[in-house]
Amino acid sequence: KQAAALAGVAPFNRDSGAMRGQAHIAGGRLSVRCALYMASLSAIRANPPIRDFYQRLRDQGKPGKLAIVAAMRKLITTANAVIANDAPWKGKSD
Repeated sequence: KQAAALAGVAPFNRDSGAMRGQAHIAGGRLSVRCALYMASLSAIRANPPIRDFYQRLRDQGKPGKLAIVAAMRKLITTANAVIANDAPWKGKSD
């Protein structure tokens, strides 16, 4: 969560009292967010787990940009877990 917030891809709710607003991304480091955007576009094309995740969101009717941002968040959280565990990334096991 903290890594995603630092990169600016964590969703923040815009609520006030009884009103529930939409979640938006905000803040973060622009250079990291730009790099993640390009990496997620590449991952959507070449990385089967990320592609499946993106396609599942699109099939649910989510907008393309929202699905890309969700893929960005998945990439940053996966990278953070790989670094924290000091282990190589393994895709989905068959």
